[in-house]
Amino acid sequence: TFLGQPCDGTVASISLPRALQNFFPEGNKKKRVQFHFYGTQELFKGHSQDPETNWTLNSYVVSASVNNSNVSNLGNPVVVTLTHLKPKEVGCVYWDFQKNNGSGGWDSNGCETLPTISAYQTTCHCYHLTHFGVLLADQETLMVISYLGCGVSSIFLSISLLTYMVFEKLRRDYPSKILINLSVALLGLNLVFLMDSWLSSFGFYSLCITTAATLHYFLLASFTWMGLEAVHMYFALVKVFNVYIPSYIHKFCTLGWGKPRQSELSKGKILEENHCWMQSNVFFYITIVAFVLLVMVLNIVVFIMVLIQIRHMQTNNPAATVSKRSVMHDLRAVASLTFLLGLTWPIAFFTWGPARVPMLHLFSVLNSLQGFFIFVFHCLMKENVRKQWRIHLCCGRFRLNDYSDWSRSVTMGGKTKQNHLVHRFPSVNISSKNISDDSTSASCSSAPPYHQWA
Repeated sequence: TFLGQPCDGTVASISLPRALQNFFPEGNKKKRVQFHFYGTQELFKGHSQDPETNWTLNSYVVSASVNNSNVSNLGNPVVVTLTHLKPKEVGCVYWDFQKNNGSGGWDSNGCETLPTISAYQTTCHCYHLTHFGVLLADQETLMVISYLGCGVSSIFLSISLLTYMVFEKLRRDYPSKILINLSVALLGLNLVFLMDSWLSSFGFYSLCITTAATLHYFLLASFTWMGLEAVHMYFALVKVFNVYIPSYIHKFCTLGWGKPRQSELSKGKILEENHCWMQSNVFFYITIVAFVLLVMVLNIVVFIMVLIQIRHMQTNNPAATVSKRSVMHDLRAVASLTFLLGLTWPIAFFTWGPARVPMLHLFSVLNSLQGFFIFVFHCLMKENVRKQWRIHLCCGRFRLNDYSDWSRSVTMGGKTKQNHLVHRFPSVNISSKNISDDSTSASCSSAPPYHQWA
């Protein structure tokens, strides 16, 4: 038994459990385990694609067997590690000789795909001996979903940014300024992702490095601004006393856009098949997986604390009544916070096992459309945004006058020392606290993102 990680460059490895010795034929002195490695897919050409799951073989095939014995129902698993032919998401399978009326076919029963973020290697736990391989999920469907979702999000993020930048009254408070910067980061991420394949098609290594570094930067910037949204909500709703933070927005901009280390621009990026992305797994785990996990834990904790605080305020409000409308408003608030804080991204950590394919599709739909949902909840469904649209963009009976009473209700960002902090949740009237700032008129959203880090 050898359970260590295979050496670098290993295409396939099998680790056998000690319980396998129980399956050796009695009285046979020759206790032999036979291994086969199939270095070509031609032998499985007729069945390289499973019509039931629309998955395609994405590894070489390796097998193990014991002479004159059918090994199954092992107490401890056989550990199979296979390198992918293409750096894509896969699932563990084995070749069932009895499937498809005896002609054989791929099956996943009795094999588990271990949770992993790497797109280059998969480890399987199987409880029998047979021919092992990994199948490639329906990448065409996932790519179509991702490209359509990112395209839709890009359009509506652009509309949201244009709305907040044109109508000065909408960007006077802190939540709006943070929302603008988050939208810029997500828009940059979506646009670079959409152009990734096109840019990689030129075949220039330096261009691919730049593309991968830019995509990596906007990904980190997006999650940083999601984390800053959570920090701001904590100050606004959870902290029980007012806080003085000089240059509040400037500090957020410094953290949100930051400066990437030079090493990020010079290593770990390669030209992959039709995509530019990093190659180093260590670099990927440290700079993305660990960081994203940290941000998501923070956002989930703040999300729970904010919901508890809102419920506490509703309970202490004697005028509050529970009705179908208030419940719907609460659900809308929860949904808006979910997409604002990026709480759909942790689905990536559950894309394994039997639920791998549906979770991958759910992940692709929700996260590629994050920008669209931000537009819906924080632009289309906000009353002050709709009023500005009707004041400046509508005509006739749909047009509104510029009500002075509404204008005065918005805290003046550049004329006072206090900014309105919180998003107004539709289900509860929140008495906002304030964070003093000696430079409240400052906003980093007017400058291109690269201006802060180039």
